[in-house]
Amino acid sequence: MEHISKRVQSLSVSQTLAMAQKSRELKEQGIDVISLSLGEPDFNTPDDIKEAAKKAIDDNFSFYPPVPGYSDLRKAISVKFKEENGLDYSPEQVIVSAGGKHTLINILLAVVDPGDEVILLAPYWVSYLDQVIFSEGKPVILDTKIDFDFKVTPAQLEAAITPRTRVLIFNSPSNPTGMVYTREEMQAIAGVIERHPQILVISDEIYEHITFTGKHISMASFTSIADRVVTVNGVSKGYAMTGWRIGYMGAPLWLASACNKLQGQFTSGVCSIAQRAALAAVTSKSDSKERMREAFLRRRDLICGLLGEIKGLKVRVPQGAFYVMPDVTSFCGKSYNDQTVKNSDDLALYLLREARVAVIGGGAFGAPDCIRISYATSDEKITEAVRRIREALEKLE
Repeated sequence: MEHISKRVQSLSVSQTLAMAQKSRELKEQGIDVISLSLGEPDFNTPDDIKEAAKKAIDDNFSFYPPVPGYSDLRKAISVKFKEENGLDYSPEQVIVSAGGKHTLINILLAVVDPGDEVILLAPYWVSYLDQVIFSEGKPVILDTKIDFDFKVTPAQLEAAITPRTRVLIFNSPSNPTGMVYTREEMQAIAGVIERHPQILVISDEIYEHITFTGKHISMASFTSIADRVVTVNGVSKGYAMTGWRIGYMGAPLWLASACNKLQGQFTSGVCSIAQRAALAAVTSKSDSKERMREAFLRRRDLICGLLGEIKGLKVRVPQGAFYVMPDVTSFCGKSYNDQTVKNSDDLALYLLREARVAVIGGGAFGAPDCIRISYATSDEKITEAVRRIREALEKLE
């Protein structure tokens, strides 16, 4: 007997993970593939954080942790929100989960009823759409354009809101575009939300420490809507801790309580050792975050300069994260060696086969005209990868 629920059948396979798997399979065959697909810093976790994890093992942090996270970690996150973001979340309003994805699905399952509308700003991170569908919500997708830095306008947002609108998912710095909303742009969006008291804003700020335009702005810092914003963050990107799987939220107390209840039935508390490492991360006084940010800025300038030299690619320079999302429509309809590129997903497969470079087609992000390139790798690999991409694109005619 084989029966898969409609709930699971509705899910897509994550295209970022699928492309990473294809890259690994080729590498195992001895093929030299440069992966620019995963959003994963190539840095090692800083030593002070690793030492905290080792100490936690020696100190026997091997028993069930509290469902919402250790109290000292939640207190440290509360202090971090106050000192770094100007946000007032008490420790009771903080829930620690197994990564940002886990935090997001907890929130959506806690607030979305069947048929509730959830606004997504395209290009969006791949898992937003599937998590909304899994939660039985109705995705409402607002398209943005590369010529306007992939940013939504207040008028667009206002026009999309209906009495069924329950959630807006907002992400700045953005995965996949790397774009960062200014304070004025966010103020205008907050002004729209202010007029619609039924809407909760999920503000995904996982890339806050990788911004190149000045101080990060949190959506909950706008007091008129602060009580309707849940701030999602984690240690994966800013501290090079993707494998530790620690995400967290700062939320209105009613929502934090609901997510605590939900998590208690699904996962209980997350890995005790990883939590102790996360405590060291959010309280660290080292300059590791800044050194990584400086490296990403250098790599951004490198890759955007090289991509800008490729005829037919349309590139906007990102202001944060470690992604660039060129428009590739000029290559659609072209062919090489019986390979015809119909869209950006086809182009991503073409580049994997012909250039041995892994990128992600934009279809999974709601951006079929673009590809996403991660520059979370070395300068040498970036230079070589773009050389290969240029040679492969020049073969298309």
